[in-house]
Amino acid sequence: MEEQLKKIDEVIAKGRFKENWDTLMDFEVPTWFKKAKFGIFIHWGLYSVPANSNEWYSRNMYIKGMPAYEHHVKTYGPQNEFGYKDFIPMFKAEKFDPDEWAKIFKDAGAKYIFPVAEHHDGFQMYKSEISHYNSYEMGPKRDILGELKESFEKEGLTFCTSSHRAEHWFFMGHGKEFDSDIKDPMVRGDFYWPAMPEPDNQDLFSTPYPTKEFLDDWLIRTCEIIDNYKPKVLYFDWWIQHESFKPYLRKLAAYYYNRGEEWDEEVAITYKHDAFMFGSGIVEIERGKFADQKPYYWQTDTAVARNTWCYTEENDYKSSREIITDLVDVVSKNGNMLLNIGPKADGTIPEGDAKILREVGSWLKVNGEAIYESKVWRKAGEGPTREEEGQFQDANVTEFTKEDIRFTVKGGALYATFLNYPDDGEVIIHSLAEAKDQNKPEFHGIIRNVEVLGFDEKPEWSVDENGLSIKTTNVHSEYPVVVKIILD
Repeated sequence: MEEQLKKIDEVIAKGRFKENWDTLMDFEVPTWFKKAKFGIFIHWGLYSVPANSNEWYSRNMYIKGMPAYEHHVKTYGPQNEFGYKDFIPMFKAEKFDPDEWAKIFKDAGAKYIFPVAEHHDGFQMYKSEISHYNSYEMGPKRDILGELKESFEKEGLTFCTSSHRAEHWFFMGHGKEFDSDIKDPMVRGDFYWPAMPEPDNQDLFSTPYPTKEFLDDWLIRTCEIIDNYKPKVLYFDWWIQHESFKPYLRKLAAYYYNRGEEWDEEVAITYKHDAFMFGSGIVEIERGKFADQKPYYWQTDTAVARNTWCYTEENDYKSSREIITDLVDVVSKNGNMLLNIGPKADGTIPEGDAKILREVGSWLKVNGEAIYESKVWRKAGEGPTREEEGQFQDANVTEFTKEDIRFTVKGGALYATFLNYPDDGEVIIHSLAEAKDQNKPEFHGIIRNVEVLGFDEKPEWSVDENGLSIKTTNVHSEYPVVVKIILD
């Protein structure tokens, strides 16, 4: 452990980035990331075997009264006879084909992919020297992360990954509250270690305070992923904002950003809850977005299902229309969308997930020019529908009107995406009205032509003091419709 920590210090010592926010603020959002717009998140692990409740099954199966606890006892028996570790030999991934996954994600229009390297449960989905509890030595006996990286990069997809290890400090701790297979003594490297009492996760100074041993282990695990798999972006889930992690986050960021420069690659960290200093990485919003356009780049992570990140037999799927609408909205506000899917334990992608990916991909094949490599316009959009800002806002579907429009620009075109195009084909873009006052920051450009992506019809259009009026006859779609406006 000391040898590994020494290596980390040596990389930082010779690099441009140091363990302080002053140097880490030299971070720049990668150009490729700002062009990519759309990525895929993958939650796949031992929790895919019980396929019940959600990806927190490993915690909740040890809490009396939780649905996962009751399901576990009924299905597998008491926790002192069948614990979470006993899912490992059941996780066979016998139908896992990384090349097939890569093709599916590419066809979906994704440009980068985030498989979870290690979730809160502590099972590593990659070959590791830190613990024997990994997919290379147990379960599938395959280096899942390594195989995915190879397949993704063959298809031109950018490989990224995430670590949710921080929460493992307490994630298995409830198993010590009754007779289960989670018992002391445990040492570093054990599957359930350290299984501490769960703190108040809203308190940034809550106890029990993670030990130096656990924090060093977290750092070494993360740097192992960096060195062995060279991800272009690292994602961190919540709880790393706890005060105990702060010096380790600075050290980790310095190490990773210096490694990126060694590789001559643009790399980045995405984070939540101000875990990192603003400007030293990419702001992340879980299952939500901003109400307005932002001057800084950001990302939302959301999922095809409302109730879970992993596969379960009770997935409550969103519609592809809702997901596409969210993608359009996020991009217009200077963000990227990371869309999560959850494969089954055997390595197949559920049909519900696959259907959404196919439909999103079909829309992007026609309308992708309004998304990929686009930039924000002077405003994100117009229309009466106001969206709630913040995390966990995807429980309900937002109903848009024909007046709700989102804007992006690329080259010599302004793209106006109508989130709910009307059947009568009559729409107005008020933001393109003839400017009455040349001294006000309104639109003063010249419109040369108007077309609708994916439709052969040439729309009728005119501009007056009310806006750009457009009339179509044969444009009908259940999905957002993109109008391309050629400017001069």
